[in-house]
Amino acid sequence: MRYMLDTNICICLLRGQPKKVLNRLAKEDVGNVVMSCLTLAELRHGLEMQRAQVRKNDEAAFEALLQDIPAIGFDQEAAKAFGILAATGKLRRSRAVDNLIAAHAISQQAVLVTNIEKDFKGYPGLVVENWT
Repeated sequence: MRYMLDTNICICLLRGQPKKVLNRLAKEDVGNVVMSCLTLAELRHGLEMQRAQVRKNDEAAFEALLQDIPAIGFDQEAAKAFGILAATGKLRRSRAVDNLIAAHAISQQAVLVTNIEKDFKGYPGLVVENWT
């Protein structure tokens, strides 16, 4: 099974807590866990908003995370999945990036791992797990 981590789960990994998330990740084979390039963009945005002193340490953790959890591109299949989701009328305009991440997970046939499950309820074809 393939897993796609939502931004909030990546933040848990960067902070090293809760340990439950780290332990769950350790059970997966390398290559079974990815992040969307959209998550990468959100994480990068968060880094850029930090003060220089804090950012230096977090930058190293961020690069280490990318070594273990690659970011995969939003491709034609993901765009197609987004179009199908949009046609259902289930998308929420206020959650634009979440809509795209959901479509990306669906296109990859990946389980989306998040600790805010309510943000992803009602997306047809999306499987969600909470590792926290």
